[in-house]
Amino acid sequence: MTQEIEISKLDLRYESHRMKNPEGEAELLSSISQRGIEEPLEGMNVQKSRVLLNGFKRYRCARRLHTHTVPYLSLGDDEVTGIVNLLRIPQSKALNILEQARFVDELAEVYGMCVAEIAVELSRSKAWVSMRLGLIAQMSSAVSKELFDGRFPVYSYR
Repeated sequence: MTQEIEISKLDLRYESHRMKNPEGEAELLSSISQRGIEEPLEGMNVQKSRVLLNGFKRYRCARRLHTHTVPYLSLGDDEVTGIVNLLRIPQSKALNILEQARFVDELAEVYGMCVAEIAVELSRSKAWVSMRLGLIAQMSSAVSKELFDGRFPVYSYR
């Protein structure tokens, strides 16, 4: 169920897992200034905080427009459930392959899930999971930072 929450209450710890797109964000800012935020930001309710997973562009636009509340939808009550639900969002709103890789790596490295467990949770093949883990493992931190900060236009090749 969607609810209105104070923007200042959002925990942004996963912002680096999502790619920035300055041009797309400028267009979104214009749209939000005219019509408001039409789709809720998505996250998870972990203990007493709301951890944002999806909607970082909308979040930054709302901050620039001095908006104090935003629509919010919880994807789960713990981090594994929230991440799994984010990765299961339909293709039309899907994460790109690098964002998927970052979240799959999070499930493996931080939460100790093995390839088979992740595959079962996401209803994907072990090869799908392994390929994404390999992408992250082979990428240097400098290249990853450039890509995710939007300084290389990967988003235009989705």
